[in-house]
Amino acid sequence: MSNLKGSVKKDTKMRIRAFPMTMDEKYVNNIWDLLKNAIQEIQRKNNSGLSFEELYRNAYTMVLHKHGEKLYTGLRQVVTEHLINKVREDVLNSLNNNFLQTLNQAWNDHQTAMDRVYVQQNNVENVYNLGLIIFRDQVVRYGCIRDHLRQTLLDMIARERKGEVMLMILGLEGRSVYEEDFESPFLEMSAEFFQMESQKFLAENSASVYIKKVEARINEEIERVLHCLDKSTEEPIVKVVERELISKHMKTIVEMENSGLVHMLKNGKTEDLGCMYKLFSRVPNGLKTMCECMSSYLREQGKALVSEEGEGKNPVDYIQGLLDLKTRFDRFLLESFNNDRLFKQTIAGDFEYFLNLNSRSPEYLSLFIDDKLKKGVKGLTEQEVESILDKAMVLFRFMQEKDVFERYYKQHLARRLLTNKSVSDDSEKNMISKLKVSLGGVDLTVRVLTTGYWPTQSATPKCTIPPSPRHAFEVFRSGRQLTLQHHMGSADLNATFHGPIKKEDGSEVGVGGAQVTGSNTRKHILQVSTFQMTILILFNNREKSTFEEIQQETDIPERELVRALQSLACGKPTQRVLTKEPKSKEIENGHVFTVNDQFTSKLHRVKIQTVAARWDGLRRTWQKVDAQEHESSGHVAS
Repeated sequence: MSNLKGSVKKDTKMRIRAFPMTMDEKYVNNIWDLLKNAIQEIQRKNNSGLSFEELYRNAYTMVLHKHGEKLYTGLRQVVTEHLINKVREDVLNSLNNNFLQTLNQAWNDHQTAMDRVYVQQNNVENVYNLGLIIFRDQVVRYGCIRDHLRQTLLDMIARERKGEVMLMILGLEGRSVYEEDFESPFLEMSAEFFQMESQKFLAENSASVYIKKVEARINEEIERVLHCLDKSTEEPIVKVVERELISKHMKTIVEMENSGLVHMLKNGKTEDLGCMYKLFSRVPNGLKTMCECMSSYLREQGKALVSEEGEGKNPVDYIQGLLDLKTRFDRFLLESFNNDRLFKQTIAGDFEYFLNLNSRSPEYLSLFIDDKLKKGVKGLTEQEVESILDKAMVLFRFMQEKDVFERYYKQHLARRLLTNKSVSDDSEKNMISKLKVSLGGVDLTVRVLTTGYWPTQSATPKCTIPPSPRHAFEVFRSGRQLTLQHHMGSADLNATFHGPIKKEDGSEVGVGGAQVTGSNTRKHILQVSTFQMTILILFNNREKSTFEEIQQETDIPERELVRALQSLACGKPTQRVLTKEPKSKEIENGHVFTVNDQFTSKLHRVKIQTVAARWDGLRRTWQKVDAQEHESSGHVAS
């Protein structure tokens, strides 16, 4: 039983091998001599009298009888001797006469084939690869042949780049030969060629022509790789072209006098600008270089328009000039710069910069809108008026002093309505709707509890909520009787700070280490209490306010008002959004508060911490809570 199990486990397979046939050494040598002579005759191209069937049978017999190594080694030796003694000498003799043709013919004659049985079983190079290796080592990489071949190929490519018609098929199939002996020198030579070509192009051509020639050169190099070289060379040769013809000369190209980027912008050459954008997008910092040049020109144009020189400036012409400038650059953005985000942000930042250089911009914009909304002035249709107002709203969004605009707009609106000069009620309503959308509404979140669930039963502190949040609350409580608990609310305010922060040497820095850049405008979201919100909104319409004025207009209890003002003006340096005179922590009547235009923070969202209540106030609160607990216990006991 155990023997049966053992036989099952072995599960052996029977193999029947062919009975080995013996061949004596003399017979093997005779066969090899026959094959060797045949190979030499083939190399001499005297193969007409050979029987290839017999040769194949003899070679097969050697391999079959385990003499494949002798055949393989002998073949390698015969081929090597032929390449050294015949082929190499022929190629050396042709260095100055038909070199490539001789080398190519030698290669074509060299290609042969044989049976693969020995090759596959012994894990050696097949005959084709063996031939490649021997030809590479004994011919292609032989001293002066290698150098002459490389220089000849590079010269041919250089001549073709200069416009000469060349018929080239470079059959360099070995990757190592191609990369080491040709591609690396080819890229180095190409870099030198393009470096000289760039100087010539720049000296002889305008910016637009230079750009077109560079585009043509890139396409030519890609075509050359496709027809003559290995596909892998396309990426490195294109990078060489981009580096030598674009990256090294970006600033020179964009600043070319009478043809560079500024010239294109001045003359509305959208197609040339598009070509420059496409070319510069190929290289690192290319678009940034274009943007910097465009920004410099745009700011120069904008500053000229908003210059405060001369008090007789026509408000309508002032705004119309800015709108025309915006229309021009919007066209460049869409037609030339592919609506690129970097260009869009740069244009917007530049308009915000120079529009706010003139303190009368809000007034002029309101007068411009007033002019367009008056009937019988320009004879415009309502649709035309609507289109103009949409464009004007773009400038409004760039404006920092929107509160100043609002003050002027209210005056002009009232005058139009009182004198019955408005073009139509619909146009007025549409304009007001546009302003509301641009300014944004109030997002209101309300927590409602019945009186019995409030943590304390103390009287609600008074506070005059500003109109905008008050209106939002009134809409929410419509049909319900709710009491707003001001001291328990909070708000998020979008705040904009304009003033630069300068050292004694005139350099600008930011509070808390933040750098102030651009037009020095910093935008933050301030997380504040309801009392703090009420105080800050007052400064939308004024530069400064005294303690008494704030108390009178907000109606906040004195103790709560002092805490709120201390938080805003005397708290942590990174939270002081107001400044106070005199500079002390105590707040008393006569103290003056202003917006801290030098405020900045590393954080976009800044939480203003409320100054803690004094100990006696906290003790009174706890006493009230304890009293309520005892009162509740008494009711339960009864």
